[in-house]
Amino acid sequence: MEDWALIRRLAGEGTPNAVIARRLGISRTTVVKAVASQAPRKYERRSQETSFAVFEPRVRTLLRLNPDLPASVLAERVGWQGSESWFRENVARLRPEHRPVDPADRLSWEAGDAAQCDLWFPPRKIPLENGTSALLPVLVITAAYSRFVLGRMIPTKTTEDLLLGTWQLLQQLGRVPRRLIWDNERGIGRGPHRAEGVPAFMGTLATKLVLLKPRDPESKGIVERRNGWFETSFMPGRSFASPADFNQQFTGWLEGANRRVVRTTKAAPIDRLDADRAAMLALPPVPPITGWHKQVRLGRDYYVNIARNDYSVDPTWIGRMIDVHADLERVQARVDGRLVAEHPRVWARGLTITDTRHLETAARLRQEFQQPRTQHTVEDLVRDLADYDKAFGLNTQEADR
Repeated sequence: MEDWALIRRLAGEGTPNAVIARRLGISRTTVVKAVASQAPRKYERRSQETSFAVFEPRVRTLLRLNPDLPASVLAERVGWQGSESWFRENVARLRPEHRPVDPADRLSWEAGDAAQCDLWFPPRKIPLENGTSALLPVLVITAAYSRFVLGRMIPTKTTEDLLLGTWQLLQQLGRVPRRLIWDNERGIGRGPHRAEGVPAFMGTLATKLVLLKPRDPESKGIVERRNGWFETSFMPGRSFASPADFNQQFTGWLEGANRRVVRTTKAAPIDRLDADRAAMLALPPVPPITGWHKQVRLGRDYYVNIARNDYSVDPTWIGRMIDVHADLERVQARVDGRLVAEHPRVWARGLTITDTRHLETAARLRQEFQQPRTQHTVEDLVRDLADYDKAFGLNTQEADR
């Protein structure tokens, strides 16, 4: 490349070809060819038939029948004995030619029609109550028409926490989209199956749950692009002391983000939100059943387990049926509607949360149980017969006469 550029520069300056050849130590024919060419010469290796060429027709036949057949299976079917990596490389070259064409249409969204839901995992661990840290999911809901974004970090991606987060975000929105679009998230449902509690939740909201089929990224591209935007615009330069601190910062950032003009709609989400909300459904008059629910008989170990943590209950109620309910903030236990325990919800796992009053009550009850009981002698069990006369109203003096 350098020699070719130098030859053309010298020739352009008027240097004779013979002088250029003598100066660079090359033949004059080489100089003439370099001046006449428009690009430097490249070394081109002669194409030779490779070991894969013999197997290629049979591989193509199998790919035509099943384009997703694994390379290892193809190698076994055609009897390949050579390099595995070389075979996979050639199969990867041929596979796109045999896959069916899947065109992607541009979708248009009507006001109030749909909201896309997804989980975003921020690439930074959040400190928890026990001194550890973990990667926690963020539930994101984006209104498809206005592009208005709502989001909140939740403890887990279980059905209970997903529905709790969804209900809180819809309450912030103040309305319910006519369709909630989800990918195949295990906590919501996969294929024709719905997670336990999800149909009742959607029925209370009077909305329709749409679970997308595999390989359909366009139908949920709005919310997924927002997830990538969070990582490049929200996360850099931030630190978080707790999940509550994350939610506070994220909510504040979204207030400004929803005021930025979206390229595809040429408008800010906040400016289209009123039209979007007007076409949505009203919130249900009765809140849907959400959260963790458990009914157990309180044992001698006066703790109940919720979301892999143990919470103490007033030991006075040992042996009674306890109704336990937990949301994203609190864990409560009741007996016949009476509150007998309340704790803040802990997001770490494997912890034991104890109320000191429950410890004191347990110590008192244990002490009372262990005290020696009064012992009675045989004389103490003999009763005076006059007591019976008195009980039946008999006069003992008249009886003696």
